[in-house]
Amino acid sequence: QVHVVESGGGLVQPGGSLRLSCAASGRTASKYDMAWFRQAPGKMREFVAAIRYSGSGTNYADSVKGRFTISKDSDKTTAYLQMNSLKPDDTAVYYCAARDPSSSTWEYWGQGTQVTVSS
Repeated sequence: QVHVVESGGGLVQPGGSLRLSCAASGRTASKYDMAWFRQAPGKMREFVAAIRYSGSGTNYADSVKGRFTISKDSDKTTAYLQMNSLKPDDTAVYYCAARDPSSSTWEYWGQGTQVTVSS
């Protein structure tokens, strides 16, 4: 069982930056792939970025490539999402998820953190 908690959301102006954190806890937390999803009002939740448990492989949605960077800390239990050049369209609740590397399903989810991009 893995428990994930997001932090770092807030209000930022267009063109600004924000960094989200996702802390995973549990006996095997360092062995899990981690990802970020987001859901804007009236829209379905969408994939943003993912990183392998080892921190060596990453994947991004086309809409955030070149602007967002996902990473893990040295003990592999915290994932970060560095968001630069933010746009109003990036406004959403951002969710962190974790899964066993052998699974195709994101099994563990956080409660979400609000990101609002507005002037």
